[in-house]
Amino acid sequence: MTGVPDPGPSHRRRGRAVAPVVHRIKVLLADDHALFRQALTSLIAAEDGIDVVGDVENGREAVRAVGEVNPDIVLMDAAMPGLNGLEATRLIRRAAPVTRVIMLTGFVDEESLVEALRAGASGYVLKNADLSELVVAIRAVNRGETYLARAVSASFNVAEALYRSRSDDQGTAGNGLTSREREVLQLVAEGYTNQGIAHELCVTVKTVEAHRSHLMTKLHARNRTDLIRYAIRKGIVRLESVEEAERLIAGITDEG
Repeated sequence: MTGVPDPGPSHRRRGRAVAPVVHRIKVLLADDHALFRQALTSLIAAEDGIDVVGDVENGREAVRAVGEVNPDIVLMDAAMPGLNGLEATRLIRRAAPVTRVIMLTGFVDEESLVEALRAGASGYVLKNADLSELVVAIRAVNRGETYLARAVSASFNVAEALYRSRSDDQGTAGNGLTSREREVLQLVAEGYTNQGIAHELCVTVKTVEAHRSHLMTKLHARNRTDLIRYAIRKGIVRLESVEEAERLIAGITDEG
């Protein structure tokens, strides 16, 4: 057959429409309840354009996982043992500024919202929200926006909360405590010994003792009970975590 020679496969491909590359949103889940993580993973997996790339059970694992799987969004439980969501968010935003965090919480509280935003969270969603709202939050935060739960605006002045979060010193929020001091405070409240805290944070016992001394001074605390009360009031630790620690300590004492 005569005519124009075949230009070859490379030339034929030039004429085809190339489908645009669609970026899929990578999500990491951080929550200490395995059943909640499993259920949420299944629900999110059904959403178009969103992938769950990992799930972890505490804040310290979340910080490590961000470096490994490089997620776009972290869905972060506010209260977790070992390292709570607020401190994990601070560490993640410092180490991986492009990764954004949506704080998941079980209640509406203005102080908690302010602390979450101050820590670097870009979203604040209630755990009893519809999946549709969570998906909206994920997409909005991925676009670089800030998303606050619908229930938040119905409870208090959002503009005032945003102003407070931006006007306060993010590095030493909460009675001038540093991020490391808040980590030590949580572990103290959860019943860790100085040796246990040193092992958990990879520091010396002497360093832990210095942090505890600073905590006592800054918080005007007389004993561990005062530290626990402050930690619970500020949402650094959950009451049930403290109660579990007390039971363990009592059991060890009885055995001794």
